[in-house]
Formats: sequence, structure tokens, C-alpha cells
Amino acid sequence: MEFPDPLIKGTLVKRYKRFLADVVLEDGSEVTAHCANSGTMLTVNEPGSEVWLSPANNPSRKLKYTWELIRVGDALVGINTQHPNRIVQEAIEGGRARELRGYGSLRREVKYGKNSRIDILLEDDARPKCFVEVKNVTMKRGGLAEFPDAVTARGAKHLYELADQVAEGHRAVMFYLVQRPDCSGFALAGDIDPAYAEALGKALDAGVEVVAYGCHVETAGVGIAGPVDIRL
Repeated sequence: MEFPDPLIKGTLVKRYKRFLADVVLEDGSEVTAHCANSGTMLTVNEPGSEVWLSPANNPSRKLKYTWELIRVGDALVGINTQHPNRIVQEAIEGGRARELRGYGSLRREVKYGKNSRIDILLEDDARPKCFVEVKNVTMKRGGLAEFPDAVTARGAKHLYELADQVAEGHRAVMFYLVQRPDCSGFALAGDIDPAYAEALGKALDAGVEVVAYGCHVETAGVGIAGPVDIRL
């Protein structure tokens, strides 16, 4: 996924009210940017950090910038949760997500379950449907990427609905997209949300598959890098 316009460098002042971030640009001006991330953003919200913003193409939009990246140590991290579905779609269509090759069509945001929408639905006449739920991972602790960084009842609900699809004879995949290149593996943050960890355990027992991929994160764009070791 390439950013349509060059990103603008700045320094994070603070992130607040979940969806707002104050940033000082290189020319010394201070702007408020949209933060497209509803999590706590643990480990990726340190004031004083280098950040990168995308300019808004809509001149009538109230907030003229969107926060895209933050530098943590030597690594850039993608914090915008509106991008993962597109990144995973491009990886599937390009054959770079090996577990999801061989399907004839791909659709996004398809209604299923109990008033939900699946992030990606893969279909082919020769095999069962494949329901793919995508989660963005930015938190790092002890060298591992971890999810979730906050309690997510919605995330647990999705896991149970994926298990229901397996029971109906379909395939279901929980896809964790690690938008940072500095992690040695992926694990669950069960201490942050025990209910989510329990839901994932039940989903695995029901036949839901789990995959995790890392990313190349650059100011020009973000793309799939390769599988990440899963340590559940």
C-alpha cells in the first residue's frame, strides 16, 4: 500500500480523546491530526517521538492531517487502523500470504454472523468459503508484538462468529497484521484482556486458523514482509 501523497514529518506533542493528536511540524507550527486508532496505543504514543502525517485531500475536512507512522527506536510503526484490510488484500492478491492462495475472488466488508461484517471473504467454486478477520498489531513488549492493547469485546465477538463459520463448513482465519518490523514473534496480551484470550482459545479449538505477518513500514508505504512466529 503506497501513500497517495508524501508524508509530512513532525514531533508528537500528545495523543488525546482517542482520535486526536497534537503534532509540531518541522516549520514549528502545531497542528491537530486525526488519529485513526481506537486502542490505547501502548508503546506507540510517547510524546516527543518522530511521527509522520498524511495531508487530507478533502479541502472541507476539519482536520487537515492524519497520523500514519511513529518512530520507536530505529523502527517505523504504522498506527492507522484504516489500512490493514487493504494491506492484507494486496498481499493476498499478490500471492504473498501463502495460507490464503488459490481463491478465485475476494470481497471486503461482507455481512455475516450476527450483524457483523467480515473484513475479507475469499471464494472459489472448488473449495469452501474463507472468512478472514484482520487485526492491526502495534504494541511490543519483551521483543514480541502483542494484541490487544485494550479490552475488545468486539474482537472477542468476531472470534466466536468465526468459529460459527467453521461449524457451518467454511474456513475461518484470524489474521494479525504486525505493522512494525522490530518484533521477534507474536503473542496474546492475555493480561490486558483475559476474555479475548479465552475467546481465541475456544476459536482455535473450533478450527479457526491463526496467522501473523509482519510489515515493511516506510514513509512511502506499508506492505507485507513475511510470516511472524506465533507464540500462543
